[in-house]
Amino acid sequence: MKKVVILTGAGMSAESGISTFRDAGGLWDQYPVEDVATPEGYERNPELVLRFYASQREGMLRAKPNEGHRLVAQLEEDFNVTVVTQNIDNLHERAGSTHIVHLHGELTKVTSTWSPNDTRFIRTLGDDEPYPVLGDKAQDGSQLRPFIVWFGEAVPNIEIAADECSGADIFIIIGTSLNVYPAAGLLHYVPPKADVYLIDPKPVDIHSSRHVHVIQKGASEGMRILRSLLLEQIGKQA
Repeated sequence: MKKVVILTGAGMSAESGISTFRDAGGLWDQYPVEDVATPEGYERNPELVLRFYASQREGMLRAKPNEGHRLVAQLEEDFNVTVVTQNIDNLHERAGSTHIVHLHGELTKVTSTWSPNDTRFIRTLGDDEPYPVLGDKAQDGSQLRPFIVWFGEAVPNIEIAADECSGADIFIIIGTSLNVYPAAGLLHYVPPKADVYLIDPKPVDIHSSRHVHVIQKGASEGMRILRSLLLEQIGKQA
């Protein structure tokens, strides 16, 4: 069974109503990055940061996986699939994908301010559980903070993601500008023999000379086209 690695970004969840970050009217137009997505912003105004991620979680809980998410999950019927996502929502999980590497954290989880990547202090919130407010403590006595990788912080799962990419037979990029590192560098770990596909309605600079099959569509329509193409290839090889 061929190994498929799929790198997804904000465009994957856009059809589910979750705001992208860099597009006009996106989150970074509404909230300055330095205020809500950096350790310094959190230190300056933790209450604002907690309110911001509480509102993002509310939006995530209201959202539903779109057809693109579901088609990604359905690839597991015919391929060994790993989803590497830059998204902090849980729509891939809810669509049925079973092997997901979250690069930038998860809205469903909170953790310690002092030791954010210590698994002893990472806690999954129930859907009905309120998001932490100022004064809510982790087990180590520090303020509970979002389990999110902010700008300027290390990306703990990048080595896991790179290892997955290094074994890919097929690499699929969906809905990411490839402007955020280290995630944007994962293509460099994909073997030269692997087929690479890019699904995005807008032109994307992949910062690479390798050949990429471009499907200039949104996530759902693009995945419909690509899934048919991949299944056709399996049929030809059978």
